[in-house]
Amino acid sequence: MTQKRKKIALFGGVALTILVLDQITKYWVRTTPELHQYTLIEGWLAFNFTKNPGMAMGIHWADTWIISMIAIIATVVILVYVWKTLHQATIGYMICMGLIIGGALGNITDRLFMARVGGYGGILDGHVVDFIHFKLSIGGFDVFPYIFNVADSAISVAIVVLILFFKKLLPEYADRSGDRSSETESNALAAEESTQPEPLKQDR
Repeated sequence: MTQKRKKIALFGGVALTILVLDQITKYWVRTTPELHQYTLIEGWLAFNFTKNPGMAMGIHWADTWIISMIAIIATVVILVYVWKTLHQATIGYMICMGLIIGGALGNITDRLFMARVGGYGGILDGHVVDFIHFKLSIGGFDVFPYIFNVADSAISVAIVVLILFFKKLLPEYADRSGDRSSETESNALAAEESTQPEPLKQDR
């Protein structure tokens, strides 16, 4: 298997894993009434089943179908960017982008089909299923008041990792490092060749 195919397989494997895990957990919580309001760790973590018609963190600034279209277009743009940067992409970068695309596809799946499943609309009208709820509060204020899902978690983790380690992971920086390494190796080789003594000429 070529290096390019290995990167594609890794990217696709991570994305598919997140998509499947996201949809399984959503279906599990959605179809199990006792999990709609279920405490996992008292005062810290619970399941709180909700249907989000807007964007992440409950942001709802447009009709659901418009937000769905924007999400689909953004995902296509990211896929094109990943394909164009595939040659210089690092393994860590491909894993992070797999997490982002897998998460995006998980939520887009809800937007495409959940309205039909729930009987409240058509394609693109679907509300995203959220259920993970950190309930920790300090001084009466919720530390993280938003309810999210596995897809959101994957996207958030990938973005944080890319921000923290962008010089090692992003193709632009990785490519520059590779160029500098190649240049250093070339200079070292040239210097080594220049220091080698010339062969003695034999008198005739």
